Amino acid sequence: MKRYLLLLFSLPLLLPVNVLTAQTGSLSGAITTTSDEPVPYATVVLDGTTRGGISDADGRFFIDNLEPGSFTLLVSSIGYETQRREIFISASRQTELKVVLSQGLIGLQTVEITGRREIGYDNKQTFSATKTASLIKDVPSTINFVTKELMLDQVAFTVNDVVKNVAGVNQFSFYNDISIRGFRVQGQRNSGTLLNGMRTFTSFWKPQLVPHIERVEVIKGPASALFGNASPGGSINRVTKKPLAESRKSISTTVGSFNTLRTLADFTGTMSEDEKLLYRLNIGFENTDGFRDLQFSRNLVIAPSFAFLPSDNTSLNFDIVYQDSKGRLDRGQAAFGNRDLFSTPITTSLSAINDYLDETTINATVSLRHQFSQVISFNSSYQLSSYNEDLLEHRTSNRFASLGDGSFDETKVAMRVFIRKRSWNNNSLNNYLNVDYKLGGIGNTLLVGHDYFRQEQLPGGSQLEARSYLLQNGSATNVYNPANAANYVLDADGNPATNVAHFDLNSPTSNGMRDMSKYVYDQRTFNQFLQQSHGIYIQNQSEIGPLKVLLGLRQEYFTDYLNYNSPDEATVDQQAVLPRIGLVYSIHPTTNLYGTWVQGYQPQTAADFINPEAGGPFDPLTSEMVEFGSKSELFNNRLSATLSFYQIVERGGLYNANDPNNPERLIQLGEEESKGVELNVSGNILPSWSVVAGYAFNEATITQADEEEVIGRQKPNAPRNTANLWTKYLFEKGSFKDLGIGLGYNYVSDRFGSIVSADQPDVFPSYGIVDAAVYYKLNKVQFQININNVFDQTHWVGGYDVIRAFPGSPRTIMTTVSYIF
Repeated sequence: MKRYLLLLFSLPLLLPVNVLTAQTGSLSGAITTTSDEPVPYATVVLDGTTRGGISDADGRFFIDNLEPGSFTLLVSSIGYETQRREIFISASRQTELKVVLSQGLIGLQTVEITGRREIGYDNKQTFSATKTASLIKDVPSTINFVTKELMLDQVAFTVNDVVKNVAGVNQFSFYNDISIRGFRVQGQRNSGTLLNGMRTFTSFWKPQLVPHIERVEVIKGPASALFGNASPGGSINRVTKKPLAESRKSISTTVGSFNTLRTLADFTGTMSEDEKLLYRLNIGFENTDGFRDLQFSRNLVIAPSFAFLPSDNTSLNFDIVYQDSKGRLDRGQAAFGNRDLFSTPITTSLSAINDYLDETTINATVSLRHQFSQVISFNSSYQLSSYNEDLLEHRTSNRFASLGDGSFDETKVAMRVFIRKRSWNNNSLNNYLNVDYKLGGIGNTLLVGHDYFRQEQLPGGSQLEARSYLLQNGSATNVYNPANAANYVLDADGNPATNVAHFDLNSPTSNGMRDMSKYVYDQRTFNQFLQQSHGIYIQNQSEIGPLKVLLGLRQEYFTDYLNYNSPDEATVDQQAVLPRIGLVYSIHPTTNLYGTWVQGYQPQTAADFINPEAGGPFDPLTSEMVEFGSKSELFNNRLSATLSFYQIVERGGLYNANDPNNPERLIQLGEEESKGVELNVSGNILPSWSVVAGYAFNEATITQADEEEVIGRQKPNAPRNTANLWTKYLFEKGSFKDLGIGLGYNYVSDRFGSIVSADQPDVFPSYGIVDAAVYYKLNKVQFQININNVFDQTHWVGGYDVIRAFPGSPRTIMTTVSYIF
C-alpha cells in the first residue's frame, strides 16, 4: 500500500519532467561542398537565438534541446556563400538535413554596411585596400589586422595595445604615434590614419580607443594611389562595428592594476520586423591611474550605428563616434645625464599636479550604396569630424638645466609651460563607381572615383608659453647662451635665473603644484589655416585564369592656405600623379604569389607643425615601394599566412636639427630606405586552438643626408627585429571543459632615439615580454584573468632621448567578467 501511495504522490513531480522532455527536439546534419566534400568547422546558427554549433572534422553537426517550431538556419564558413534554410523542429524527434555550400566571396558587401559575421582571430576580407569587396589573398599588398575577438582576449583598449600583434609595427612613443616599417604614422596629420577607409583627424597625444572597433587593419606601404596623402610605411584603418540582422548583446567589466576600471557594452539587432532597419550601440568607459606618476585617463566612448536596407539594391549607414578623454600629457621619463635609463624610476614623470589635458572628438559618417544592376554599383561616403584640445602642461625644454659657464646640471631638467586651446573641423567626401565587365572573355572590375578632404583650424586657437630663463628685457627664452650672458637675469651663483623652475630629479616633491601666477608668458595666436585636397582615381582589376592584374592611377591636388582668413593669406599648391601596379598569381587553390609597385606622396608645409620655429615650409615627401610575397590558406582555410619582401625609398623626411640656439628647428634629409621581410600568421590550427604570430626584419636607414655621420644609421624607433605570438586554447571536453588558456610573447630589438644627434644617439634596449590569460565560461558568463608582462621586465616602448623616454608598463593583472545575452 505504501508503494502505491508513494507512486501517487510522485506523479505530480514526474509529470512536468516527462512533459518537458517530450516538448524538445534536436537537429543534426551534414555540411558539404558542391563536389560532396565535407566542410569542417562551419558555423551553424539558428537565427534570432543563441543556439548553434560548429561542424566537426567530417562536416557533421548536432544541436539538441530545441523547442518545437519554425526556424531559419544560417550555415557559414570562410570561403563559402552563407546558406539560409527554413526548418521545422518537431517535439521528441531528431530533424536531419544536408546543407551544400558554394564557394565564393562569403557574400561580400561592396561596402561595409552591416557587421562582420566572422568570429575569431582571422579575417578573410577587405574593403579599404582596393575599395572593392576583395578577399585579402587576392590583393597584391600586405594587409594585416587585429579583430575584436583578439582585442577582447587581450583586454586591449587602445590601438597602441593591439599593434604588438602585427609584424613590423611598433610604438614610437606613448602617443598616437606608430612606426610601420620604420616610418611614422601620427595623429593630428591627415595621412596614414583612416576610419572606415576614409582619411580622418585624430588626437596626437592620446592613443585611439577601440571599444567600438570591429578590427584594426594595417595596409602596408604607401596607399597613395587610393588615398592620396599617405605615409610610406603604411596606413592604419579602424573599422567600426556595424549592425547585424540578429540579436547580440554583451556587457563586460574589467578591474585591475593601477586602479583600473573598464566597462564595455555592445548591443545590436533589428529595429523593424522586416529587418530593414538595424542598429548597434557600443559604449566604453575607462578610469585608470596608470603606472606613471600623476598620470591618469578618464575615457568615454559612445558609438551608435544604424543601417537602413530599403531594398536588396540600396543600403544606407549612419555612424557616430563620440570620444571624451581627460588626463595629463605625459612627456616621458627623464633620466640623469649619465644616459642610464635605469638611473631614475620608470614612474618618473615631469608633470605638475595642476596640469591637465581634455580632448573631445566627434566623428559622424554617412555611407550610401546603390546597386544599379548586377554589374554597376555606386558608393558614397561623407564624414564630418571635430576635435577640441584644452591643455595645461609643465614640460621639458628638451635639455638639462643650464649653468652660467655654459655647462649643464644633469640632475635637473629645464622646464617650460604651455597653456593651449585649439579646435579643428574636418570634412571628407568619397564617391566611386564599381563596374564589372568582360573584355575579350577576361573578367574585369573597374573603379572610378573622386574624393575630397578639408582640414581647418578654427578661430581662437592660441597658446601661452612660459619659457625657461628670464631675460633682462622682461621676457623669457628656452636657451641660455653664455656668450650673451649680459642679456640674462642671473642668480647669486651666476647661473641663469629661471622663469619656470627646473625639475629636480632627486627631489620627491618636484611634481607638486606650481604657482603659475609668477611666470612670464609669451602669447601666441594660431592663425587659422586650411588644408584641402582632392583626387581623381581609376583602378582596374582583371582576372586572366590564375592571374589577377591590378592597375591604378591617381591625380592628386593639394592646397595649403597659410594665415587663412587674414591679410597675409597665402596658398601653396602641390599636385602629383600616383601610379600603382599589382599582380597576383594562384599557384594552388590555397596559395597565391603577388607583387606590387606603387608610388607615394605626402605634402608637408609649415601649417603641418605646431611650432613656427620648425623652419618650414618644406618640400613634400615622395616615396616608392616594391614588394612581393605569398599568401596561403592552411588547415582547411582556418589559418592565413602572408610572407612579404619589400623595399621602400622615401625622400624629404624631417628630423630635429639639434640646433643649440633653436631646439625646435627641423631639417629635411635627402633619402631614407627601408627594406626587409615579414611573416604574419593568424587563425585557427584547430577549432579550439587560435593563434596570431609574426616576425619582421626591417633595415630602415638614412641613405642620403648633409650630415655624413648619420648616413647608414638605423632610423629612430625602428627596430631591426620584432616578433610576436599570441595563442589561445579552449578545452571542449573532459575535466577542463569550458576552460581556456592564453599565452603571448613580444620581442623588440634595440632602437635609436634622435638620429640627427651629435655623436652617439641614445639607445633604447631590446626587450621580450610574456603575457598570459585564463578563461572560464559558465553558460552565458565568462570569467577572464589577464597578466601582462608576467615577469615584470623593465622596458621602453620608444623615445627621443634620455629626457624623453617612454617606458612600457610593468606587470599588470586584469580581471574581466563578461555576460552575453
